[in-house]
Amino acid sequence: MTSINLRQLVREIPDFPQPGILFRDIIPLMRQPDAWQEVMHQLGEVCDRLKPDLIVGIESRGFIVGTALATAKTIGFSPVRKPGKLPGEVIGVDYSLEYGTDRLEIVPDGFENNPRVLVVDDLLATGGTAAACAQLVQQVGGELVGFAFVVELADLGGKSKLPAGVPVDSLIVY
Repeated sequence: MTSINLRQLVREIPDFPQPGILFRDIIPLMRQPDAWQEVMHQLGEVCDRLKPDLIVGIESRGFIVGTALATAKTIGFSPVRKPGKLPGEVIGVDYSLEYGTDRLEIVPDGFENNPRVLVVDDLLATGGTAAACAQLVQQVGGELVGFAFVVELADLGGKSKLPAGVPVDSLIVY
């Protein structure tokens, strides 16, 4: 595969979603088939190393990344969503934000046999959402084998909030 500069395809949007924030947008990267294939190739190598049985994707871009990866590796996918979005029985966890709290939920079906789980999202920033997702995976009986992100904002220290000893792979680090 040809060498592709993935970082060059991440668009920077100043003052979004609020003033003072520099948003890193992977949509331009997703629009380039060769670049998106490279993302899947690199994340596929993470899967090959960690050998998950299930990908858990965090709402909402984690769904895009996670389902593409799960399809490419022929493994299952389970979404983690904000409250009230999943049908049937759910298990949830509340987590702290800078100003308040939020909640994530998952459908526990499919975790009965303690699957090896890779948590996937487009971006690791402060780590709060990913840490809450890890807590959910463990609550429903999954064995958390790793995290994979397309982009990581290292200066926000998100890795430090994730469970110690669990591998964290990021394709593009700022």
